[in-house]
Amino acid sequence: MSNTAKILKERLTKENYSKLMAVNNTKIHDFVADAIELTNPDEVLVCTDSKKDVKRVRDMAIEAGEEGLLTTKGHTYHFDGPEDQGRDREITKYLVPKDQTLSKALNQIEREEGLKEIRGLLKDSMKGRTMILRFLCLGPAGSVFSIPCFQATDSWYVAHSEDLLYRSAYDYFCTIGKDENVFCFLHSAGELNERKVSADVEHKRVYMDYTKDTIYTVNSQYGGNTMGLKKLALRLTIRKADREGWLAEHMFVSGVNGPGGRKTYLAGAFPSACGKTSTAMLPGETILGDDIAYFRKIDGKVRTVNAEFGIFGIIQSVQEQSDPIIWDVLHKPGEVIFSNILVSDKNPYWLDMGHEIPDTGINFTGNWTKDKKDAKGNSVPCAHKNARYTVTLKALKNCDPELNNPDGVLLGGIMYGGRDSKASVPVQQSFNWAHGIISYGASLETETTFAIIGKEGVMEINLMSIQDFLAIPFGKYIQNNIEFTKGIKNPPLVFGVNYFLRDKDGKFLNGVRDKHVWVKWMELRVHNDVDAIKCPTGMIPYYDDLAKLFKQVLKKDYTKEDYVKQFTIRVPETLAKIQRVEKYHKENIHDNPAIFYETLTKTQELLNEARSKYGDYISPFDLAK
Repeated sequence: MSNTAKILKERLTKENYSKLMAVNNTKIHDFVADAIELTNPDEVLVCTDSKKDVKRVRDMAIEAGEEGLLTTKGHTYHFDGPEDQGRDREITKYLVPKDQTLSKALNQIEREEGLKEIRGLLKDSMKGRTMILRFLCLGPAGSVFSIPCFQATDSWYVAHSEDLLYRSAYDYFCTIGKDENVFCFLHSAGELNERKVSADVEHKRVYMDYTKDTIYTVNSQYGGNTMGLKKLALRLTIRKADREGWLAEHMFVSGVNGPGGRKTYLAGAFPSACGKTSTAMLPGETILGDDIAYFRKIDGKVRTVNAEFGIFGIIQSVQEQSDPIIWDVLHKPGEVIFSNILVSDKNPYWLDMGHEIPDTGINFTGNWTKDKKDAKGNSVPCAHKNARYTVTLKALKNCDPELNNPDGVLLGGIMYGGRDSKASVPVQQSFNWAHGIISYGASLETETTFAIIGKEGVMEINLMSIQDFLAIPFGKYIQNNIEFTKGIKNPPLVFGVNYFLRDKDGKFLNGVRDKHVWVKWMELRVHNDVDAIKCPTGMIPYYDDLAKLFKQVLKKDYTKEDYVKQFTIRVPETLAKIQRVEKYHKENIHDNPAIFYETLTKTQELLNEARSKYGDYISPFDLAK
């Protein structure tokens, strides 16, 4: 008998051993045996797709104190510690073998050194607890998009969250081959305090062994650090896509309704807290996914799926009027996990929810009152800015019916958007696919937000909104995107969007709901139903087309004054932005394709030509003549 078989037979009950052995995959068996020896759990639970197993996970999350019950049936809450409130860039590192190198923009550590450290932190970390084994799938199970994923965790909250966020796939795992590769994730919350939150955050670590498609995480409970199939798996998926010739993207996918009853699928990449979920959730449209999409070329067309099955969404500013679909889900019976909100009288409250907040309750810091101060004398908010809700997409009344289509859906267009208060117009279309990938995607610049631990409000390049997750050379990734549509007769259109443009007094020029008009204009452009004005940075809408859409979509008038303010080309600010992009790429990306710099140079030339004719600030009406 092999050592793996011996460990599994000794440490698993007869029932759980039988469940695990039904999955005839060598990597999983070896991974579980190693994880058991390393973390030393008291019990191992093999969680299948059965309602009984799923219910036990949910019940244990409450019994163990990792979640609490709320008034509305099916709703629970969870708290992470004060220092465990977001994806932590500093402690998230790639394990890089001595003979390999990754971009210097990525956090990394020598593989053997990193493995020694993280395995040391994981040693005996599950003693006294249950190791929960989850069989999950990225993409619809049993399709060309499927990626089997296996997680071992000692957190009932993490396991419960994954029931809502991902497709359960135990039955699918029972059909995969003995030698098929599987993404594996090992997580332990580490030492817990009396509130059942990770206590040793000083030793929080997320280490990615991309050579083995395995990720280790310890001393954290925050979803972005612990749910392996989230952004951690995206890092592995990007490498897989690079090898196999498809794309894994940090994008939502939405079904946008157009004239004559047609539906057009649009995808979009936005850094966290830049409007991604609200764009995916537009009223009257359907949502296929809000975070991670896979693109493949099938029969000469680009098709896409949602890698996930649920939403781990930021709850700050979710209001009844502006977010009716999410508001509905958050207030009706059904399974929802709230994290890091305020709980008062067993009801949830969050920042900027449009309702009065109670004076007392409990939150991620413990007991809370409205006059509570932290150790530095700063006011403690009722809820964290990065507080979240976790819910399955099926709970949304606008969930797209094609969510589990194994063939995916036809992709009509993609958009890139960030926080740019000074330069970019609200919406524009690229001249072609490559121009859009370079000018809107690889040049995406945004202000940092609360979703990332660190300083907020700093302008930074976040190419394709996927920069934090790239485990291949940046230039190679850009090249992969540029070349992806070769051989496609009618590739998806590419758009740049910006909801955060301000005037000289700092006032936002976009209304919160204006994004719906920009998206409807994109849908019309995909089908060539309206013309566009050519400008130095792309193609922008005609006033008359937007005026009609504002009336149809938002039932309001759209003035020429607003149009001019929003779509004036700001030449000095745009040139400065291009210079920052160029500087960043030259300093950090040494394998960029030549077309990247050629495209930036061409845009600078077009801007200067227009400047000599119209001045620093060019009205869209001048360009439309």
